[in-house]
Amino acid sequence: MRTYLIEDLYDDAYEKITNALNELKLNGPLEGIYYLPLPEKLLQQEQIDHMDECGPYFMALETVKGVEEHSVRLELLVRGRNKIRCSCVCYATPEQRKHMIEYLDQFIEELEISV
Repeated sequence: MRTYLIEDLYDDAYEKITNALNELKLNGPLEGIYYLPLPEKLLQQEQIDHMDECGPYFMALETVKGVEEHSVRLELLVRGRNKIRCSCVCYATPEQRKHMIEYLDQFIEELEISV
């Protein structure tokens, strides 16, 4: 699996991130999993065509609480909320990947967390 990893987060930084994600109600079905919505303007044509059946589309963010240090892992796979397997579920395009990595970096920066 391709991922974007931010590691070596201390307790306070990890708590800030998870609290902010919870406040935004981005929670997935499992604890520590969050769904970051992908803007419609970045969708591939097939994803646009499948929006009613498979969408909305997102990338999963996993928060991992370790013994001493913690991390967040952005999965670089575009998933649909309504369907697990479909040809529209695929790795992010360069534009999608760039946007979501920059989104996550800005999100963490706005929380005044240095990484």
